[in-house]
Amino acid sequence: MLGIINYKIGNLASVQNAFRKLNQEAVIIEDPQSLKKCSLLVLPGVGAFGDAMEHLSRSGMQEAILEYVKSGKYLLGICLGMQLLFQRSEEFGEHLGLGLLEGEVLKIAGLKKEEKIPHMGWNLVKRYQDSPLFKGVPAEFYLYFVHSFCVRNLSNAIGVSRYGMEFASMVQKDNIFGIQPHPEKSHNVGLKILQNFIHLKD
Repeated sequence: MLGIINYKIGNLASVQNAFRKLNQEAVIIEDPQSLKKCSLLVLPGVGAFGDAMEHLSRSGMQEAILEYVKSGKYLLGICLGMQLLFQRSEEFGEHLGLGLLEGEVLKIAGLKKEEKIPHMGWNLVKRYQDSPLFKGVPAEFYLYFVHSFCVRNLSNAIGVSRYGMEFASMVQKDNIFGIQPHPEKSHNVGLKILQNFIHLKD
């Protein structure tokens, strides 16, 4: 079973619909105990880092996610969900994250005059390290971004992008994956990445 965590941050329907297009049942999960039934887990989200972590902690989902990852099963964070995988964020103050990956979530810097915040629209992603998510995907491809903060630490990066500065647009460590842009809004390449995530369980 593939579970999509509902922690009251963002619209889950587009993520769920993307998996349906790939003939993969995706169940919205609010009960932390239900994570044990999942072989694949998606942590989506848009919005503020601090609010998201507060809800994950209060609902018991934070501890459940950490236990899930320890079991060796696969987790994919999307957009804010990717940022939550890291140690901390400076968005609206300093907030601790899940701490599954080393690094901080910092405001995008080094912008050119014509570059505005948030970073919104299509941008290039370049492979940085190999990953099973890239099976059948070109070395360079475009995905759809909406964000104002980013991960500058490239130690776990598998894909990098540039907007004002270079940042990690896709990450991986063992059974943990993250993608800053929205694959569910990125047409064929985005769907291929999600399909590759589904096949990790095979």
